[in-house]
Amino acid sequence: MIRNLLKRLFLTLSVLFVFTPIANAALSFPNINIAMQQANTPQDFSNGIQILIWLTVLTLAPSIFIMTTAFVRIAIVLSLTRHALGAGSLPPNQVLISLALILTFFVMAPTINKINNEAIQPYMNNQITQQVALERGLKPVRAFMFSQTDEKQLALFVKMAKIEKPKNTDDVPTYVLIPSFIVSELNTAFKIGFVIFLPFLVIDIVISSVLVSMGMMFLPPTTIALPFKLIMFVMVDGWYLIIKSLVEGFAAAS
Repeated sequence: MIRNLLKRLFLTLSVLFVFTPIANAALSFPNINIAMQQANTPQDFSNGIQILIWLTVLTLAPSIFIMTTAFVRIAIVLSLTRHALGAGSLPPNQVLISLALILTFFVMAPTINKINNEAIQPYMNNQITQQVALERGLKPVRAFMFSQTDEKQLALFVKMAKIEKPKNTDDVPTYVLIPSFIVSELNTAFKIGFVIFLPFLVIDIVISSVLVSMGMMFLPPTTIALPFKLIMFVMVDGWYLIIKSLVEGFAAAS
């Protein structure tokens, strides 16, 4: 399952190429021929530029994936959970990032499947042109981002872009939608993190008050509070609740 999703995701990244302003023009996939020769015709020059653009897109692919999917919110919430526990570097960064990637693939699976069915497969079967495939593949990604984007953030970037007020979602340019989506995800992630921090903060306050009342002011409260935090987190099945809330949050908004 994960292997198929990775394969489809790699193909999907080509769809995100339209996120650049260059995508407003009709482009075709270049026929790569690695050779140094003089560009005698406009077509030769165009092919060279397209190769350069695609190499740039491949370089930026990880950043595009991170900023246009559920990864940002999931990674931040998991990181804030670790800090709230006060367990230092446990779980390690590799574990948190791997878990965030797996959950991202899980959340984005319907979107990836829709892109595969509506854009990639018809294009592979020569049923549609490249431009049509790009346009069809972009729609599910935009729909996902719109479902998670706050209207306040969207209005802010529309205003800063100095464009006319959009009448519907189709009128919103992708270069305006992406930063609106990212800022909305950051706000949502920190709101969830605040809620997660509250019960652990109560434990820290109680432990600190008890230590002060007992005259043990030089004993670090975090050292005493950590076992109580871990016990509470295990008893309420914390990872289950957090992951369930994250996944259901995306599903409810879609």
